[in-house]
Amino acid sequence: MSTSRRDFIKLASTAAVASTLTETAQAQTGGFRRIATEETFTVPEIIEAATELITKNPDHEPGWLNYISGEFPFYDTVLRQMIDLEDERLGLMDAAGVDMAVLSLWNPGVQMFEASQAVELAKITNDQLAEGIKRHPTRYAGLAAVAPQDPQAAAQEVERAMQSLALNGILINSHTNDEFLDDQKFWPIFEAAVANDAPIYIHPRRPPAQMVEAFNDYSMDRALWGYAMETSTHVLRLIMGGVFDQFPDLKMVLGHMGEGLPFWIHRLDTIGGLPTTVTTIKRKPSEYLRDNFIMTTSGMSWDPALKFTIEVLGADRVMFAVDYPFGSYERDAKWLNAADISDADKALVYSGNAERVFKITG
Repeated sequence: MSTSRRDFIKLASTAAVASTLTETAQAQTGGFRRIATEETFTVPEIIEAATELITKNPDHEPGWLNYISGEFPFYDTVLRQMIDLEDERLGLMDAAGVDMAVLSLWNPGVQMFEASQAVELAKITNDQLAEGIKRHPTRYAGLAAVAPQDPQAAAQEVERAMQSLALNGILINSHTNDEFLDDQKFWPIFEAAVANDAPIYIHPRRPPAQMVEAFNDYSMDRALWGYAMETSTHVLRLIMGGVFDQFPDLKMVLGHMGEGLPFWIHRLDTIGGLPTTVTTIKRKPSEYLRDNFIMTTSGMSWDPALKFTIEVLGADRVMFAVDYPFGSYERDAKWLNAADISDADKALVYSGNAERVFKITG
């Protein structure tokens, strides 16, 4: 990446902020505190390392070249917005009445790199995240990145992030090297998460090699469809693989209203009990979803999905999220302001659950 291009990415668009601030999105209802819980950021070191890696091997992370080619203004904008933790992001939050953002590293984060590089980049990222939170302690909380490529180092980073950096949890961008976390070699990460009371946000990424062929056409491999299919499959593997029997206190967060899993609860429970189903889990799949998971609204600002998820899981199991810069603070706050749920449920979704799960105070 050239110096001029790097400078461009770091530059916040004051014109965009000024335009947005003239909107009427400041309108509030009910005096709710608003905490957005899946808010994407990155650091220049990740962009530079990924650019070097993908330039040499474009097939390593398909689609990533779009972000660095300079051909598409959209990608220039989101890279700039992800790096910025100052005027532009805060201005858009202010304009929408969003009080706090829980920041987490853009997918696939450090998980695209070789193990030793990934471990080092996770530390760099988490240090910069902690610094950003120190600059704006009432506006930001943060989820640490870890490198599952080295499970022991990842476990150590969980402890450092929670104890030394005072971060609020962990985010893992789903599969790593096409492997899922139900493999017991990754379980030291869960041990560290439980020991440090760190919730783990399982964030989507493009389906792994063994799945992706069916998603490659029609732009189905990412947010349209592939993300939800990949992540729901990952989570079901965790449940059916006995992870939550081994770690009953493990807390996990899922975006996009649970990646479709709330809709499947009845079928998961009934099919899971058939004689042809081989499983050793101790409880119904729905019980793990209700006890070990909390869902966020990222990318799913739609009343029927919100009301159904609250009905089957409870209002204490849903959190507000925007997925900025891919989502809009203004649009999603306006939606939840007007959503057809009770004020008590709205208070939980907007902030009460985030305060509990991520230990956010003040």
